[in-house]
Parts: sequence; structure tokens; C-alpha cells
Amino acid sequence: MNTAQQLHEAGQSIWYDNIQRGLLENGELAGMIERGEIRGVTSNPTIFMNAITKSSDYDAGLVPLALAGRGAEEIFWELAIEDIQAAADLFRPLYDASNAGDGYVSLEVSPFLADDAERTLAAAKWIWKRVGRPNLMVKIPATKAGLPAITGAIAAGINVNVTLIFSNKRYAEVMDAYLKGLEEREAAGLPVDRVASVASFFVSRVDTKVDARLQAMMGEARARMQKAQELAGKATLANPAQAHDAYNQAVGGDRAVLQKAETLGGKAAIANARLAYAAFKEVFGSDRFQALKAQGARVQRPLWASTGTKNPAYRDVVYVEELVGPNTVNTVPPATLAAFLEHGVVRAGSLEENLGEANRVLEDLEALGISMAAITDELEEEGVKAFADAFTELLAAVEARRQEAVPSAGAVAA
Repeated sequence: MNTAQQLHEAGQSIWYDNIQRGLLENGELAGMIERGEIRGVTSNPTIFMNAITKSSDYDAGLVPLALAGRGAEEIFWELAIEDIQAAADLFRPLYDASNAGDGYVSLEVSPFLADDAERTLAAAKWIWKRVGRPNLMVKIPATKAGLPAITGAIAAGINVNVTLIFSNKRYAEVMDAYLKGLEEREAAGLPVDRVASVASFFVSRVDTKVDARLQAMMGEARARMQKAQELAGKATLANPAQAHDAYNQAVGGDRAVLQKAETLGGKAAIANARLAYAAFKEVFGSDRFQALKAQGARVQRPLWASTGTKNPAYRDVVYVEELVGPNTVNTVPPATLAAFLEHGVVRAGSLEENLGEANRVLEDLEALGISMAAITDELEEEGVKAFADAFTELLAAVEARRQEAVPSAGAVAA
């Protein structure tokens, strides 16, 4: 039994945060499914941008579409949907065997629509119909505009992967949006037992942002202490005892900052996720959900996203090992999956360890003046922009290839 299968025994599913036509055509993705290494696939604009622009895998599909007069965005959706359909078909036996518990493949609505609820919902419905697979999950960002779109999609019977969640405040709104969608569906007399959703809560980016603030804060404190030491050195000749006391008084606050900040590096992301899981258990243990569960409704599983370790000083599988719990998913990039299969350690229930410490970590950060609300707001804004930028770059690359193919279109059209 490999470590991914051990995770499944502990209640967590590994999904693969990657898709590329080569994986579908060379049998590698099918092999990963067969070996029990992955139980689903997620994608995003950055993944497709890398897949299409950094390989020749898509040329055979792209050129005929270009010759047929399709625009860059039309070409992208054709190619992406072909990949998603093929991957969904590979996962279909797992989807059926798990009673629709796993075997999902995710495709995101255009990131250009992140602030438009109506168009996001329309896009979700179009993708759902166009892909035509029951094990599709449509990714909708957890922006303010995304929340009503999530409710509308769930009410329409569309599986939803809610993405770009960073804060527990927004996560609470996401869970509420999901439950509202189920309630609307039930009120309309429609079944709720086959509608699935995950809430993608981003992890490593939180540490990246918080650690940078801590490093800056410690750098400033050390600089002030150095300056105070230089001043004390000059004053020592006149009055050594008074200079020593003055120095200690001057650097006391900075010493405290250093001592506290040095203990907090690499802890914010896991603490944030553990508190999210506690909120998940509370919401889906509530009377409100139990009424829906009686009709067959499923919990909206937390999905830990952005779980590749970005700081080389941290263990390369830390965001997998520390976040193991029932009814959860961890979507991992290729390098993290390889590392976890090689040397990962499954600690069942690690997600619920040290909850008191998780609260203290966030309280200590606030006491130092690092606002988690400000951090997570920045991360949401940056996440939406990063996906939009990747989509823009992707479309530009597709357009360049389209134009390369167009000069030969004349003879074909004739």
C-alpha cells in the first residue's frame, strides 16, 4: 500500500494538480489511477498555460482549429475540454466505484469573470453542458461575486470546486453559499444526493506572505538594536552603568519582537487550515446540514490547495503530512506527489492536532501587527490576478500559433 492509499484509509483523497495531453496519451495518468496514487485531477489557467505553451502536445489539435477559423479563446476551450473529457473518462470507474465520492476532474471558468456573478454562473452552466460528464467539477473563485454564482450552480445541479479561498471568514461564506444552493434545489423538489462540491483552501501562499512580513519585521528590529548598541558604546565611556540600562530599555521591545517572530515562521498556513477544518466540522455537524443530509446531501469537503512547499527550509511534504483528516482532499503538484510517495509519512488525524496552538499562532501574529485579514485579502486579489495573467499569456501564445497556421489556410479553404 503506497502512502497515497494510506491517506485514503485515513479519510483523505489525493488529487493531482496537473493535466497535460501527453499524460493522457502516454498512459501515465491511467497508470497513476490504477496504482491508487491519485483519485482526481484539478486544473487552473496556469497549469493549462504551461501545458499548451511549453510543449508540442497540442499542435496536432490546435492547427486544424486554426485552419477552421477559430479564435484563440475558442481554440483554448476546445483543447481544454477535450483534455477534461478524456481525464473524466479515465476516472469514471473510480467515480462509480466510490459512489461519486472521488474521480472528479476540475475545469475553471474564465478568470476574467471573477467580479461578475451573472456571467460566472452562465459560464459554469456552459462548461457543465459542454463537457457533459457527471464527474466534472466546475471551478468558481471564492470572490464576492463568486458566492452567488456558487449557490446558483449548486442549485442547478452542477458540481463545484470553489477555488482561491484564503480566509476563514470567506470560507464561512463559501459553506453558506453551498448550503443555500442545496436548500434551493431541495425546495424545487430536485434531488441533492448527486451534487458534489469541494472548497479549495489555499495553504503555502499564506506562509510565503506571512514569513516575508516576519522577516521584514525582524530585520527592522535588528537594525534598531544595532543602532542602539552603537549609541550605548559611545555613552559607556561617560557612564557605563547608565549606558547599559539605557541600552536594555531601548532594545527591550525589539528583543521581544525577535523572540516571538522567530517562533512563528512557517506556522501560519497550517494554523489557518486547522481552524478552517474546525469550522467545517461545526457547519456540517449542524442541524441545518443534517436536514439536508437526511435527503442524501454530501458534505462540501475542504480541499487543501497550493500544497507544494515554496520555502526550501521547510519539509517538502509538510503541507500534506500536517493536514490529514477525514472528509478532506489534498491536491498536489507533480513534485510534491513524487516526494510524498517516496518519503511521506501519514499521521492520521494530524489536521486536528494542536488546535489551541493554531489559535495562539494567529493571535501572536495579530499582536505583532500582522493582520491575517489583510494578508488573506491581498492573497485573494493576487490569486485572481495571477490566474487572469496566466490566461492572458495563454491566449497570446495560442494566438501566435494560430497565426502561424493561418497562412496555409488559403489552400485548405479553397
